[in-house]
Amino acid sequence: MADVIQKDVPIYSEWVGTLDGFVNAEIRPKIEGYLQKQLYRDGAFVRQGDVLFEIDPRQYQAALDQAMGTKGRAEAALFKARNDVQRYTPLVAQKAVSQQELDNAVAAEMESTAALESAKANVQQARLNLTWTRVLSPISGVVGIAKSQVGDLVTPQTVMTTVSQVDPIKVIFNISEKEYMRYADQINQPPDSKREGVLELVLDDGSIYPSKGKVITVDREVDVRTGTMTVKGAFPNPGNLLRPGQFAKVRAALETERGALLVPQRAVSELQGSYQVGVVGPDGKAEIRVVQPGPRVDSLWVIRKGLNPGEKVIVEGLFRVRPGMVVNAKPAATEETGAPPPSAPAGH
Repeated sequence: MADVIQKDVPIYSEWVGTLDGFVNAEIRPKIEGYLQKQLYRDGAFVRQGDVLFEIDPRQYQAALDQAMGTKGRAEAALFKARNDVQRYTPLVAQKAVSQQELDNAVAAEMESTAALESAKANVQQARLNLTWTRVLSPISGVVGIAKSQVGDLVTPQTVMTTVSQVDPIKVIFNISEKEYMRYADQINQPPDSKREGVLELVLDDGSIYPSKGKVITVDREVDVRTGTMTVKGAFPNPGNLLRPGQFAKVRAALETERGALLVPQRAVSELQGSYQVGVVGPDGKAEIRVVQPGPRVDSLWVIRKGLNPGEKVIVEGLFRVRPGMVVNAKPAATEETGAPPPSAPAGH
């Protein structure tokens, strides 16, 4: 048997969530060309600015050389045009050349200046194209398996791989409209005033992730199709244990039940929608009571109605107990003590 415990307990709400990278960057090339090298290991951690791929640079080097040649010709043309203007200006005053010839020289100088600016822009663009043959990571994070292989022709529409920032990592889950209305005062707090570490993550193996998370975004609207609102949270992930795409339960203790009565979950029996608990009186006789259970808290169950503080309940063998039966009840280890549960006969 076990004592009915009375204490304040946090009441958790749980939701099914999906993990996602805090930032997910799809890696696409800025230029078209044949992939020459992959310079990272699939699934590795990369830093911002690391080179991920190299595209064949020869055609872009040739385009830069050509643009540099055009720029040189434009500089020469501008040099000649300026000299013509300087030479013709005093000759016009001496009536040695016509005003028309000077006007033509001035126009040629302006045209050569514009041509040089255009040539400089072409050189800059050609240099950028050559730089873009080295595809860099825009963020630090875990890089995925390459979707493009050496020898492939890639274009700006090609997704070569994806880099995800996973520390912190984002979790996305939905709350119902009813839950939103219940906790709206907490949800609508200004971002700076929201409590840190309010979220917990229950992993697929049932373990609790050691670091707590926080809410970072609440959607502006309730989805009319599902009646839910999307919430995004963030968890620290220094060892990259958590990865995008994982499913996990998200829970938060948004309220506390004061003076709650708790019994071990295995002490409660359900029969056709009715919940029963075996109570051992001071005279050692058993009594079967119908109770109204509340939320479950770890291995315990909150009982809202039907029990009193300090009473003792039967933990194992309830199905063999009849009302009024004298039982030889022995204390059973509770989940809180950490002791192993006893191997006891009926009535224990």
